[in-house]
Amino acid sequence: MSIFPKVALRLEVENYLKEGFTNKEVVLAFGKQEAERKFETLLNHLSHPPSFTTVRVNTHLASVQHVKNLLFDELHKTFRMCYLFLLLDLVMKAGDVVSVYSDIKGKCKKGAKEFDGTKVFLGNGISELSRRGIFNGLPERKGIGIRMTEPVYLSPSFDNVLPSYLFLQNLPSAVVTHVLDPQPGEKILDLCAAPGGKTTHIAALMHDQGEVIALDKLPNKVKKIKQNALLLGLHSIRAFCFDGTKALKLDMVKDTEGEPPFLPESFDRILLDAPCSGLGQRPNMACSWTLKEVTSYQPLQRKLFTVAVKLLRPGGMLVYSTCTITLAENEEQVAWALTAFPCLQLQPQEPHIGGQGMLGAGLSLEQLKQLQRFDPSVVPLQDMDIDSLKEARVEDMIWLANKDCIGFFIAKFVKCKSIQEKDP
Repeated sequence: MSIFPKVALRLEVENYLKEGFTNKEVVLAFGKQEAERKFETLLNHLSHPPSFTTVRVNTHLASVQHVKNLLFDELHKTFRMCYLFLLLDLVMKAGDVVSVYSDIKGKCKKGAKEFDGTKVFLGNGISELSRRGIFNGLPERKGIGIRMTEPVYLSPSFDNVLPSYLFLQNLPSAVVTHVLDPQPGEKILDLCAAPGGKTTHIAALMHDQGEVIALDKLPNKVKKIKQNALLLGLHSIRAFCFDGTKALKLDMVKDTEGEPPFLPESFDRILLDAPCSGLGQRPNMACSWTLKEVTSYQPLQRKLFTVAVKLLRPGGMLVYSTCTITLAENEEQVAWALTAFPCLQLQPQEPHIGGQGMLGAGLSLEQLKQLQRFDPSVVPLQDMDIDSLKEARVEDMIWLANKDCIGFFIAKFVKCKSIQEKDP
């Protein structure tokens, strides 16, 4: 059931995306009308949140069943409190009931008492601060301003809920680490690691045995990686503030003693969760990016990919992923990589929960089947009230949770031989 309007994009960006989703290969396979319908459905889904909130269990510290029992107790405490609100005071004080709206076009001025522009109702809540307390502290103030009690979409807060056992993470972001399949004792590189969700998952799957190198070029993000590793009790992670495009060591004489840059072919597996346009994130009611901004990521992704290939040992695995929906950042990058680096071969993925890759980049049907594209538009928008959840079969809920998620893309490669100097 559609509650919100489709994601608001600049016309140039929407036309660019439409061109990709209605390319000649897609139209030939499905017809123009069906291709356009799927594209409009996707835009509508992007403005809505996924039906389920996904958390990953830190299996390094506890079993899934143990954490599941703890979580049920926490959720029971959360949902025992239920309110019904009818009125909103004109002068907001801490403890007041308020209605929360999203300003779709970004036209509402800070501190405005009335707003007649385009807005979408998100739900009711209780103010944690007074009106003055909220606005006087901007833009530095952080934390909870409104505690939602009647959201349009039912989702519990995981703020400080079992922080050492649970990590709030979109389903595809957890799947990609399983696709990488890290093994104990290996040396793994997470080339663009912040905030550390995938990094810590890699270490947990390795039973914290081996070495996980995490890179990010922003100090505050590297600090966050280290904090998450400490919180989850993981000691195999080494995080560095370093630009991934410069992670390949060119000077073979100088020894950096295990710090970046690194010697060629020194990692068993590499995860490149590349910087991207992020257009698969949900809910996303509006994006003000220009076409130039949206299309700016492909060159950077290729620089990072080139470094990753050169750092990967022969026989090693490279997993490339994005949280965007564009053809240029996903399937076109795979087609480029297979041409630019003959030493690479696509590999099947396990688990394979998403759909196959999208037509339009000249890849074969067999190659597309080896890719994994999570497309939110494949399932109808759901009316996720309590009654519908009680009546649903467990199998149907699992299927829906696997499909109704953010837009995401995964490709897995094996490096069959050592890279030659003539390769880029």
